[in-house]
Amino acid sequence: MGLGPVMLDVVGKQLTPEDEARLRHPLVGGVILFARNYESPSQLCELTAAIRAARTPPLLIAVDHEGGRVQRFREGFTKIPPMRELGKVWDAHPQRARHLAQQVGYVLASELRACGVDFSFTPVLDVDYGQSSVIGDRAFHSDPQAIAELAHSLLLGLKQGGMHTVGKHFPGHGFVTADSHLDIPVDEREFVDIEMCDLIPFRRMVDYGLTAVMPAHVIYPKVDSRPAGFSPIWLKHVLRGQLGFEGVIFSDDLSMEGATVAGGIVQRAEAALNAGCDMVLVCNKPESADELLQGLHWEMPAASKARLAQMRGTAHPESLVALHEQSHFLKALGEVSAIGKSNAELPLV
Repeated sequence: MGLGPVMLDVVGKQLTPEDEARLRHPLVGGVILFARNYESPSQLCELTAAIRAARTPPLLIAVDHEGGRVQRFREGFTKIPPMRELGKVWDAHPQRARHLAQQVGYVLASELRACGVDFSFTPVLDVDYGQSSVIGDRAFHSDPQAIAELAHSLLLGLKQGGMHTVGKHFPGHGFVTADSHLDIPVDEREFVDIEMCDLIPFRRMVDYGLTAVMPAHVIYPKVDSRPAGFSPIWLKHVLRGQLGFEGVIFSDDLSMEGATVAGGIVQRAEAALNAGCDMVLVCNKPESADELLQGLHWEMPAASKARLAQMRGTAHPESLVALHEQSHFLKALGEVSAIGKSNAELPLV
């Protein structure tokens, strides 16, 4: 049985019989974990091992673990700063900021890989316009060139730690005020305005080897009446065509308010897959996951199967204990822990 096009979540810290039945469904291809699924590193290792054992080939295991406000695993994991802190360092010391971004990526990826997680949905490539209620300090900077440079360094660190990258939220969520978890945001700008600013980090990261992209549940009516994640114009024409992106496209969570414009859960998944997504996410609503698995009929294209296979994490330490015995990891850990403190306390590079 190959990987299917649906990524869903599980109820708690151990798999229930209902979880196991869903994970065995042929439409399922991955699991996204949340804070409710975490108690300790050892428990997380047991959970990810159980998820991998549920299927052959194993399901992909992902998490939103960016740092700052969006870090699902905390006790026992390094506190990752919000990416804005790297942007602040950039303003005074670009070289130091690049170095620290790589160290952040390395620490983030190494710890997750040591616990069996394949990848995190990171980095955020949105431009900070100072008005988004949901992006805020998750964004590196207001300068798209700075975002691209810092995200590239983070990519190098993630790769060093055995993890691939997911750039989000294409083509940019930073200009709108509304939160797509709660509303249906609309960005009234012309395409050229988006292209000359928000698309720059995505274009640069595609050139740097970005592995995956997550589109925004935002409508850009001057381009398409549909949110980007349901838009063949954005995903096939712009992302694949103009930017030359060949990696995975993950939908954002189809349970979010910003996705409701596409209809019921089955219609949302069909719209996202037909628009060009390789895998769709359904989170925090087991009843919606069941409805989708019962009602969706989708034959996975060979290209999607090949792309998704590339998202598996690579070699990793046997445990967090083994990881903390590595001198280069401990050096990185010390530097990451100092981010956000005064420049006098930051290591020179």
